[in-house]
Amino acid sequence: MTSTPFIKKASGILIIGGLLTGCKPSAPVVTKAPEPVILKLGNKSFTTDEFFQSFTKNQINGDSTRRTDLREYVDLYTNLKLKVLAAEQEGRDTTEGFREEIASYRKQLAQSYLNDKEVIEHLTAEAYERLKEEINVSHILFPVTDDAAPADTLAAYQAALDVRKQLLDGTDFSTAARQYSKDPTAATNGGNLGYLTAFQVVYPIETAAYTTPMGSVSMPVRSRSGYHLVKVLDKRPSRGKVQVAHILVRVSPSAAASGSGDEGQKAAKTRIDEVYNRLEKGEPFDLLAKEFSDDRESRNAGGVLPVFGVGQMVQPFEEAAYSLTKPGSYSKPFQSNYGWHIVRLIERQPLEPFESLTATIRQKVVTDTRGEIVRKALVERLRKTYTVTESPDVLAKTLALADSNLLAGKWKLPATLDPAIDKKPIVLVNKQPYTANEFLETVVRRQQPRRGPTSSATVQMERLFRRFVDDKLIEQEEAGLEKKYPEFRGLMNDIRDGVLLSQVMETNVWEKSLTDSLGQRAYYEANKEKFRYDQRAVASVLVTPNDETLKQASEMLAKSPYQLRRSVAELTYGANQSALTAQQRESLFDLLVLMIKNPDYIVEVSGSADGTERDTVSASRVRTVVNFLTTNRIPIVRIMEKDYGKFRPGALGGKGKNDKARRVTFQLFSTSKQDVEKILNSKEPGAVKLTEGIFAKGANPYLDAVEWKPGTTTVRRDGKVVLVKIDRIDPPRIKTFEEARGAVINDYQAILEKQWLDRLKQQYPVQLNEEEVRKLAK
Repeated sequence: MTSTPFIKKASGILIIGGLLTGCKPSAPVVTKAPEPVILKLGNKSFTTDEFFQSFTKNQINGDSTRRTDLREYVDLYTNLKLKVLAAEQEGRDTTEGFREEIASYRKQLAQSYLNDKEVIEHLTAEAYERLKEEINVSHILFPVTDDAAPADTLAAYQAALDVRKQLLDGTDFSTAARQYSKDPTAATNGGNLGYLTAFQVVYPIETAAYTTPMGSVSMPVRSRSGYHLVKVLDKRPSRGKVQVAHILVRVSPSAAASGSGDEGQKAAKTRIDEVYNRLEKGEPFDLLAKEFSDDRESRNAGGVLPVFGVGQMVQPFEEAAYSLTKPGSYSKPFQSNYGWHIVRLIERQPLEPFESLTATIRQKVVTDTRGEIVRKALVERLRKTYTVTESPDVLAKTLALADSNLLAGKWKLPATLDPAIDKKPIVLVNKQPYTANEFLETVVRRQQPRRGPTSSATVQMERLFRRFVDDKLIEQEEAGLEKKYPEFRGLMNDIRDGVLLSQVMETNVWEKSLTDSLGQRAYYEANKEKFRYDQRAVASVLVTPNDETLKQASEMLAKSPYQLRRSVAELTYGANQSALTAQQRESLFDLLVLMIKNPDYIVEVSGSADGTERDTVSASRVRTVVNFLTTNRIPIVRIMEKDYGKFRPGALGGKGKNDKARRVTFQLFSTSKQDVEKILNSKEPGAVKLTEGIFAKGANPYLDAVEWKPGTTTVRRDGKVVLVKIDRIDPPRIKTFEEARGAVINDYQAILEKQWLDRLKQQYPVQLNEEEVRKLAK
């Protein structure tokens, strides 16, 4: 290493040159000029350089639309340092919680200084290029553990070479995979991994996939699992990512348990076909998902799934999702090993530009299997910087303690150690000694069971030692970051000040402003004129794409509860029957789920009978259905009853037999206008938007386009047909305390902060060096 130059302080120590020759005069005393001070708070000084670094960082990291003037920043800087001094006086920087928080921040910040930036950037760029392409690959696995004896590792490698020769001679790859591969899925898929892209398999296999020509077989590739032969079957451009919603119908568990698999499959198929038919009739996908889907994690969100890419879903699901091209379109029912699905496309997302993905890819690079490459590059760099000196005798005796318990993850530190190694240095890293005891304690903590039959305890112990030395190298580097990198030291000081600032602001300003209701009220009473409403309109704005939709929406919203154009399966009965059959209960269960998931829904239950039935049978049918709903916790206030008797509209009345009259039908209503909006948007999401409230001028462009007076006006603008209804105009007025409370608290916080700063300035008198400020201002 190159030593860092240093300068002696003025302490009477002379740096004498030519002492050995005796003919050169003494060198002058070298002293370091004191750094100029720009600010003093009490006895605490802050240099011009410290201030200017802080100002520069503020200019770079702050809002580019509003740069802070240097004079203005002097005040900000002074106030910040006053608050930090207050926190230090209270001892906040000495608490265990503070030290732990700072240590956590330091650990995170240190990573960007420890990792080799060039390696990370290379891997990041490489990964993005690979994301542009999707590769269909197959592989054969020859297992060997990463801590196997050298002979076992060589045997696995040779086995891979032998099979590769067979493949090159014409043996079918899938046949060879079923015969030789120890990947448990090979028996069913012939070793095929499907299409993949970057970050979906371990890095060595991924690299083989992207560097092997199409149709060729790679040389044996090493991973932690063993050696792999990789064959590239196909390559295609990236299809990007998709987001879909789905409805899943699983096979009935009871059918599977009873062995009646065919019946269960038929029931599931019937159910998914019913969903599809209702979709075709225009019912909203999200509401059907809530009603029918067996996917508990997505159904409450209308079936919406997270965005996914190639290789992340089972093959039938992935193909169905990617086959959809228009947002809002949906697939026909299809089957996967999970059950029957219908998939609706929300959006397709092409591969984002490199600039947008850089941060995400960089994070993946250091956390997936590429992370070992990054770590290896770091260690190699540190070995060139720091000296590592092992103690061969101590190391050999220590490694000899490995036994089969280590492979089982049950190795224990001996009660007594051989004096030849007990507390003896096993390695010196940067001249810092680490004992055999320290290493063996690490072995106890880090050992893990090894399942591979070829694992070697000796090799495993040696691997743990190499890892131990690498860790100590990294620890040495991390411990010296403040000395090595001034910008790291500056960032840590900023973080420290920021944590202390947050703590004292919470105690002295934020908490007080929220809890001091008397102070809030007093401030409000003294400053009422500051808190005013301008003229406002109580109005509703209904935005639609065309006149037909506006008419439909207006009709549906004309009267509450609002009638929803949504069908529910009716119940049909045999002559004089009113009791519920098992099939009818199943149908009512669907209605029950719909009512539970939509708390603003109201259902109208209408019953009727034909002319040949008893006079009371129609009312009995209605009552039985209502009892079913109320028994299952649907309040009676959410149910409307209608008994048509023998004269249902649309059905033949009189005394004759009429199957269409023997039924109970349902009509859904809602007390929520948002439910109407959902129904209207079922075919074209976002086409209809209803906004209600109290509006000031400028809050809504459609409202601003009409004269402000009570009444209804139709506005045609931006390709939309909009109904604006103004109920009343509220004149300007002073806000009540409750209405103004948020703004009052904000103002009150500023007052409390100023009062606190005034006290601090008395405690720590502020002395500003105007000459230094003028120099910087130039």
